[in-house]
Amino acid sequence: MAPVKLYHFPLSAPSRGAYLAAKAIGLSIDIEIVDLFKKEQLKESFIKLNPQHCVPTLDDDGFILWESRAIACYLSDKYGKDDSLYPKDLKRRAVVNQRLYFDSSFLYVKIRAICYPILFQGVTEIAKVLKDDLNTTLGFLDKFLDNSKWVAGDNCTIADTSIYASLSSILAVGWDISTFPNIQRWLKECEQLPGYEESTEGAKLFGEAVRKNLKQK
Repeated sequence: MAPVKLYHFPLSAPSRGAYLAAKAIGLSIDIEIVDLFKKEQLKESFIKLNPQHCVPTLDDDGFILWESRAIACYLSDKYGKDDSLYPKDLKRRAVVNQRLYFDSSFLYVKIRAICYPILFQGVTEIAKVLKDDLNTTLGFLDKFLDNSKWVAGDNCTIADTSIYASLSSILAVGWDISTFPNIQRWLKECEQLPGYEESTEGAKLFGEAVRKNLKQK
């Protein structure tokens, strides 16, 4: 059987989310870098593999899957040593799923709305409405953490690896989270995630790329 391969770009938050999930599972994976800044995702060979030409993309012995949270769920179900990262109990799994969907449809979307125009469309300032929108969303995340150590309960799950990957990007841009004490506490917990240092380094490079295009005040 061929080793599991992850087409990965370290500066991409979703890609780091899949990477962190694999690391949390303890799965050995082959990494193939697809540099989005060099438009390597538009190579004919990659489009043939994934017509949506996005990272992360997983190749598990010929089974091709993309979308970072779908990859995290699949890897957890197939390769997890137990169900702690993605519980089989319906109610606990539902909470993890809710947090994953919160990341994909709220948190990451708000972060992308800020960063993508700066990286690729010549925008040099962050509009107040976008700042307020993201801070409202961070307020929800802080509330999730009121009564639990991790975002979906008292143990780490793939909801944490996904949300940390998203949040680390905007933190690397220099976002102020001083009004969100629960998030600050949770970020300390995230330092124990397998692959944390490599993932955080990718976020740092992303933050540098965004900051160099921002107008300095």
